[in-house]
Amino acid sequence: MNLAVGSGGVSAPVGGQQSTGLVAEGCAAPAAAIVQRHGLLQACQSLLNIIVIALFILTFTVQPFRIPSASMEPTLLVGDFLLVNKQVGLEASPHIFAPASTIHRGDLIVFHYPVDSSLHLVKRVIGLPGDRLHLRSGHVYVDGSAISEPYAVYRPSAPDSYRDDFPRLVSADPGVDSRWWIEMRSLVSQGELTVPPDNYFVLGDNRNDSEDSRYWGFVPRGAIVGKPFLIYFSLNDSRPTAGQTSAAAMPGNGSARHEGRAASLTGFARWDRAMHVVR
Repeated sequence: MNLAVGSGGVSAPVGGQQSTGLVAEGCAAPAAAIVQRHGLLQACQSLLNIIVIALFILTFTVQPFRIPSASMEPTLLVGDFLLVNKQVGLEASPHIFAPASTIHRGDLIVFHYPVDSSLHLVKRVIGLPGDRLHLRSGHVYVDGSAISEPYAVYRPSAPDSYRDDFPRLVSADPGVDSRWWIEMRSLVSQGELTVPPDNYFVLGDNRNDSEDSRYWGFVPRGAIVGKPFLIYFSLNDSRPTAGQTSAAAMPGNGSARHEGRAASLTGFARWDRAMHVVR
């Protein structure tokens, strides 16, 4: 075998076999680059599939929402995160996984706020299309009979004849939407409000602290987003209770402060409410 001496004094074989080796080494780098590009393409395709599936689920089946107010306490608390079933009784919607459920009295629904459709609210359906209803001392009567409402709470509050003896047309509450005040007068007969077709009358469970259909009117069927069915997470509401300052809510001695710091690591959430079925 002939040897060639390079400028650095190192000998290397020359001939056909050496040429073959150089060709093989030259092909390895492009091959590795192709494999790497192929792996990256597969990863991008997988990510795209996940995004498409997530958008599909959010569009047609379930959607997350967060409770911002106390109007549905104690059923729903401030800081609860809900999953909402969007397959609810809307004939035009594609029922992908199951037939749409019918809306019944007592159901919770999420809907576009009639006064500002960019906002979502959650309330309980009390009046169905065609119902004649009124409230006396805060309790609901439908077609002349009182209905059972084990979910409703009546916390102490100042007397309010408009809120508690609805519909009351003598004087409007300052919080009543003006358009609803005008519309309501044409729907009241003999002290009862009649719910029009394709509309629902809704109230908050925290009956004395809820802005609902008494103040802004009916929820049209087309404004309903779905029914909440699961609390999947709940952030703890750390605000001090009424009449209590933030300082008073803090533990006073060193031992209590130490326990408070330890509890703060897990106390940011209501773990007992996670994965709780909504009723």
